[in-house]
Amino acid sequence: MRLRLPRSLSAASTLVGAAIAVGLADPALAAGNAPVPNPGDTAWVLISAALVLMMSVPGLALFYGGLVRSKNMLSVLTQTFAIVALVGVVWTLYGYSLAFGDGGSLNAYIGGFNKLFLKGVDASSNAPTFTPGHVIPEYAYFVFQMTFAMITPALIIGAFAERIKFSAAFVFVLLWVTIIYFPVAHWVWGVADPNALVDAATKLAAATTDEAKTAAQGEIDTLLGSVGWIAGGLAPWMKGTGALDFAGGTVVHINAGIAGFVGALILGKRIGYGKEALPPHSLTLSMVGASLLWVGWFGFNAGSNLEANGTTALAFVNTMVATAAAALSWLLTEWALKGKPSLLGLISGAVAGLVAVTPASGFAGPIGSIALGFIVSPISLFFVSKVKNLFGYDDSLDVFGVHAIGGITGALATGILVSPDLGGVGITDYTNIGENFAGKYDMAQQMISQATAVGATILYSGIGSAILYKIVDVVIGLRVAPDQEREGLDIAEHGERAYNY
Repeated sequence: MRLRLPRSLSAASTLVGAAIAVGLADPALAAGNAPVPNPGDTAWVLISAALVLMMSVPGLALFYGGLVRSKNMLSVLTQTFAIVALVGVVWTLYGYSLAFGDGGSLNAYIGGFNKLFLKGVDASSNAPTFTPGHVIPEYAYFVFQMTFAMITPALIIGAFAERIKFSAAFVFVLLWVTIIYFPVAHWVWGVADPNALVDAATKLAAATTDEAKTAAQGEIDTLLGSVGWIAGGLAPWMKGTGALDFAGGTVVHINAGIAGFVGALILGKRIGYGKEALPPHSLTLSMVGASLLWVGWFGFNAGSNLEANGTTALAFVNTMVATAAAALSWLLTEWALKGKPSLLGLISGAVAGLVAVTPASGFAGPIGSIALGFIVSPISLFFVSKVKNLFGYDDSLDVFGVHAIGGITGALATGILVSPDLGGVGITDYTNIGENFAGKYDMAQQMISQATAVGATILYSGIGSAILYKIVDVVIGLRVAPDQEREGLDIAEHGERAYNY
């Protein structure tokens, strides 16, 4: 389960304090009664899962599809839909277990096989949320996380659109989610069950002998040590401070953006790139797709709280205002530089804002989110227009410039915007009961953790993806033949057209 470490602080002593404070104050927990899912929380998580699915199909499919040439529209739609279907099956068979199962001695790096084929998961099993004493049905958590696993590899295909074999993309995604996505999801989102921490901390508080205290403390240490290494801040230089990623800045956007960038470099440029115009065939459809992404992103960000409460509303508001600010910022910047405001710039800015606010959505305040939106668009625009042209790589739909760069910007900014001095939620220390649970926020230490999460994701995804591309290239071949690329992948790969005039 994911735990927002700044809300419960990452240090072991603070988590213990949180468990004691909440556990002893909750009559149900104090009485030893098992938590029961709240219908409102359950409904919101299920609705959010449907919203995130809508982001992939039809949202991302239409957004990407409109940006390619008409002869490749159907190929993009097919790739996106097929990836969603493939990952849905893989997630059910073993992905959920690898991401959120018990990995034993390897639990800092990967989940285990205890939930293989959904073993032990049924209509009566529950998953904890981020408030001790609160749970949701595990099926709800399972399917919500499934939709994240679905959309992440679908983002990658935009980087090398219009030139990859369908079979190569299909096999690459199968390998990538297994070897790259599931471990990274575990690193960042695999943490201890808050309810188990409450139980252990309550034992510690009630212990009257040294033996009982040692046993309870050992139980707590085991729980806190069996977490994803990024979530728990287990690297020595992180000093126990977990990196903050509310809804997937590292796991989804940096992860996919870097994988896409590496793929674009390995596949090479499209025929005619830099020599002839390769314009989007339908900005109308891309605008529809971007709009669906914006709506679906409320499930992505606000749904990641796993409860229907004030933090959910905060994430919802931040998603709204950051996106609006980023769309406006890109429009105005491009207008000033090129003399005309463009629809492509407007929707690109909106997506950049959505990407950047994802890790910060439950931590920043609305004003901080607006600032993030205004900042991210010029940065992404610089990479999309200047850096790409300078180095000449063909990132077809700017997956690197928007998702990787936007994700990096948002992930690093989260460590700053969480500061209460900047309107963020701050660090909660439940051991400090006399001062409204206010904890100490250390910006420098938090930024070290944020940078660690960003760097680790870039290196693991970049190097791992390069190896997987090479394997697929040797076994299947990544790129279609030149004559097939000129004809278009709709006919060459699928034998049908998106449009029959």
